[in-house]
Amino acid sequence: MSKLDDLIQKLCPDGVEYKTLSEVFDTRNGYTPSKKEKNFWENGTIPWFRMEDIRENGGILDKATQYVSQEAVKGSPFPANSIIVATSATIGEHALITVPSIANQRFTYLMIKEQYKDDYDPKFLYYYCFKLDEYCKECLNQGNFASVDMKKFAKFQFPRLPIEIQREIVRILDNFTELTAELTAELTAELTARKKQYEFYRDKLLTYKNSAKHGKIMDMLAQPITDGPHTTPKLVDSGVPFLSAEAIYDGRIHFEKKRGFITEEFDSECCKKYKPQKNDVFMVKSGSTTGKVGFVDTDIRFNIWSPLAAMRTNDNNSPRFLFHLLQSESVQKQVQAKASHGSQPNLSMRALEQFDVVIPSLEVQQRIANVLDNFDSICSDLNIGLPAEIEARKKQYEYYRDMLLTFAAADDIILTDRQTDRQTDRQTDRQTEHN
Repeated sequence: MSKLDDLIQKLCPDGVEYKTLSEVFDTRNGYTPSKKEKNFWENGTIPWFRMEDIRENGGILDKATQYVSQEAVKGSPFPANSIIVATSATIGEHALITVPSIANQRFTYLMIKEQYKDDYDPKFLYYYCFKLDEYCKECLNQGNFASVDMKKFAKFQFPRLPIEIQREIVRILDNFTELTAELTAELTAELTARKKQYEFYRDKLLTYKNSAKHGKIMDMLAQPITDGPHTTPKLVDSGVPFLSAEAIYDGRIHFEKKRGFITEEFDSECCKKYKPQKNDVFMVKSGSTTGKVGFVDTDIRFNIWSPLAAMRTNDNNSPRFLFHLLQSESVQKQVQAKASHGSQPNLSMRALEQFDVVIPSLEVQQRIANVLDNFDSICSDLNIGLPAEIEARKKQYEYYRDMLLTFAAADDIILTDRQTDRQTDRQTDRQTEHN
């Protein structure tokens, strides 16, 4: 029998009592401090938490990315060991704040009432609020702006477990969290190392002596670089997949990241300018991901929008060699140098055509491409396998977390099979006595 089983059997063999959120917590909305106050941005000592803090630093926080002055705070900060729950805009996030603080208006503060402070472990409440996150997603007000129905929010229930059980669950989940974090870090480091290794050998193979033939990217192409329509298309529920810059990363075209679908009629109009085909090479030419490269390895019918530059090699050049060449350090430096930098980078197709490159013979290109393709395949397997492993570990953690946080109300189903057996035995005893 585990320590947790032993505690459950000893301290709550008949299930647990539940309390509503409004019974356990005082609640208040977060807010944006007054920026009119002097020294709002300077010499701040009060942490002001926003969604960015959770994104960057996780769900248990004692430091914020931004601090405000005491003068900018309405009264006193919210107390330490409060929980902030996103109840508008980004629903389904929460954090345990271990220091006095304030948070912006996306969040509702849960501050444990004085009479329950000895009954609950703050970290147990933090873990249990993962259930509250899912509940919030199901309790939204109807309207254009996502927000939680606060009347339903107040009715969410927390189990009133003996404090010893809460702490044992926290210990188990802390250990599981630490192990998951360590494994994720190891897998991420492995993936990063393999990518760096691939980039090193790619640049090494694509670096030649001065006697090698120099030329322009245009010399490798069957036609000038082109792109998709510059008008915003009307997207429909089904039809021809329509792709833009966000679909190009990791050297691949990700159809799951498509903008949507266009009609066959609009696709036919687009194809008068450019019709994608297998072995074309794309480069993002505008936006934050300018310079990212993707290779068309499918005959699936689709089309592209104007942020993508499309290249098609002539018979004397290898499309896979061009694909690797465009990702090389020498070409990416030219992307950075030639892209205009306004609100977003933008690379002219005519400038891209004139990039200086070394163009070996087709035979040499194919040999280099084969070597890099084999290395890229290994990286691709890791790029698929390692994130999948990370996701599997995350799902495993979430499964066990939810199992540990599932308790029964008094006289209802008990957590474990052992408890279910005990309840059945008790019912049998009572029936025997009645007879």
